[in-house]
Order: sequence, then C-alpha cells, then structure tokens
Amino acid sequence: MLNFNIHVPTRIRFGRGKIADLGEEILNYGDKVLLVYGGGSIKRSGLYDQVLQIFQDNGIDHVELSGVQPNPKISSVRQGAALCKEHDVQLVLAVGGGSTIDCAKIIAAGARYDGDAWDFFTCKARISDALPVGTVLTLAATGSEMNPNAVINNDDTEQKLGTGSPLLYPRFSILDPEYSFTVSPEQTAAGTVDIMSHIFEQYFSPTPGTLVQNRLAEAMLKTCIHYGPIALAQPDNYEARANLMWTSSLALNGILGAGKRTDWATHDIEHEISALYDVTHGLGLAILIPYWMHYVLDEQTAPRLAEYARNVWEIDESEDIAAARAGIRKTAEFFKSMNLAGSLSEIGVEAERLAEMAEKATSQGPLGAFRKLEYQDVLNILQAAYDGNIFDALKNA
Repeated sequence: MLNFNIHVPTRIRFGRGKIADLGEEILNYGDKVLLVYGGGSIKRSGLYDQVLQIFQDNGIDHVELSGVQPNPKISSVRQGAALCKEHDVQLVLAVGGGSTIDCAKIIAAGARYDGDAWDFFTCKARISDALPVGTVLTLAATGSEMNPNAVINNDDTEQKLGTGSPLLYPRFSILDPEYSFTVSPEQTAAGTVDIMSHIFEQYFSPTPGTLVQNRLAEAMLKTCIHYGPIALAQPDNYEARANLMWTSSLALNGILGAGKRTDWATHDIEHEISALYDVTHGLGLAILIPYWMHYVLDEQTAPRLAEYARNVWEIDESEDIAAARAGIRKTAEFFKSMNLAGSLSEIGVEAERLAEMAEKATSQGPLGAFRKLEYQDVLNILQAAYDGNIFDALKNA
C-alpha cells in the first residue's frame, strides 16, 4: 500500500425527509443562492416546490439556472458564473444528479475567476477560489455529491474533460433515496453501471497490499449487483434506492483509491465517445467495460481479474485465466440483463470515428495503470466494442 492523505469534508444528511435541513445548511454560508437544476423532473416530482418553500421560510433569495443537460456543457457553466457575479451569489445549490452537480462546481469556481471557466480544463488556469457548493441528490451514479471532481463537455471543441480541486467538495449533500424513485429504468441501469465503473477503476490496480480497499470494493460491487435489478423492477423500493445511493457516494469519495495506483482508462475512452455522441456516461461504460477486461487479461493481470470473479461472482474455478473469463462473462451478462446496449454500433457510434477517438484518448500518453494502453490498444478495444461480440470472444479465447 502506498502512502496517502485523505480528507472528505462534505457533510452528509442521509434519509427520508432530510430536505428539512436545507435551510439551516444554506444559511451557514449566506442567504443568496444560485439554484442549478436540469430538466423538468424536479418540478414533476414536487422537489422544486419544496426547495422554493424552504427558501421562502428561511428568507433566502435566489436566482435560477435551469436546463443543465446530461454531459453538462461549458455554455451552462458560463451562464451560471455570470449569474453569480451579477447577483452577488453566496452559495451554488445543485438539485439533481451528477451532471447538475458537476456543472454547479465549475460555476462556483468560474464565479471567482476573471477568465473563461474552460481554462480550468486546458491547464491555462488552476482553481484557486470557489463559492461554496451544496447539493440535493436525485440520482445515484457519479458520486459527485461527495468528491471534488467535475467533468464538462465543450461542443465547440468536441472535448469532454475533467478537473478537480479540494475547493470543489460540496459543503453539504442531502441524500434522500425517495427522490430517486422517479428515475427512469434507463437512467437507473446506467447509474448502477456508473457506480460499478468507479469501483472497477480503483479495484483493478497494480498496487499490492491493499486488502482492505479490495474487500470494500467487492462488497460495493455485490451491493450494486444485488440492488440494481431490484430498483429496476421496484422503482420505489426504499432499501434498494438507499443502498445504491450510499454506494454511489462511497465509491468515489477517495476511500477505495487511497494508497493505490488507480486505472481510469475506461473512463478516458468513454469520455471521447460521449464528447462526440452525447451518450449517457454509464451506458458508454457498460459497453466498454467487458471489452476492456477481456483485452487487458493476460498472465500478469489474471490473478486480480480472477479474484474479482471468485469474490464477487462466486466463480468456482481454480485456474486464474478461466476464472477471469467467467467473471468477464458474468459482468457482460449482468449489463445485458439491465437492458443496456452491448455494442457501440447499437448507440449510433460511427466506425470511421473510432481511430479519431483512440488518438484523442491517448494524445497525452498511454492510458491506465492496471495495464498500459497505447493508441493501437485503445483502437482495438473500440473496434471490439463496436462489433459487439464479447460472448463469442470469450468462447473462442
């Protein structure tokens, strides 16, 4: 295990009715808020009206930025930062899922910066100040409610880039699983995969001696595998939604990756897909993950992939390569059972753009830590994922 420092300052208020604490939390930072949200879901669910009533009851003034899209755009960030400056906003409140929260974080940084917020993503500027951010979570997926990271799309440059700063940790996050009851089946499935992908990126690591992190990761993966299908079949099952929501937060708050070299190759590849095609992040990951696992499987990586197969899927196979392949098959079958696409061609990705995506993904050097991926490796994974023949590949390996 490597040395590490960890500090997770976000205050979590978890459970039914915790929205009642919102006014108290906001007033710790001021009484003028930018309310950031996406489409009409929070209005249809009644959450929007609850938030406005809390503002009124606590003397909180607010301005609004609505219409934040999945794969949030830098244009929304620019608009929100301008509103903060114009109205002397003291806190940015995101009500929604990870896209809304990511957008709110960069708005908070942009509000305290004289230049363009895209500079934070192109290394032209570092985040040196930011307004406080608070969140009310409605979708279990990204873990953005308890981490300092954000990913933003720039349609003009066809880029999807991430950044982070300790200043972007939400000061508080309200997690009421009931607010995720109305999440669509497609988003529930994609969100479950998003959670699992964050765990995979930290679990599949070359760093030895991290037993506690690995056992925690396996427990979280088993939680997703157990409760994801229940949430699909019973959208208002509180136990399922609560376990998924808390796993989402724990999966990417720094605990699983502490003391480890982590991978993130699959995320880097998927960002190139959703930058060009505006694909739901979890859906893109569901397609890529089994192909990445299959491609990186060799004598060196087999023990960890076999450990995953045995401890998460209870594969009874003594030989590591065979066990690993069985675990990959189980993973692909699980994603398929959640009614997620199994190939890039199914979601409209064009074969002629695969080389471009591979080139962009590796423009800063090889990807990953579990196994290094060069341009040709990434292109091979994309081509396999485009064809969508993972079960044949595993059978014929």
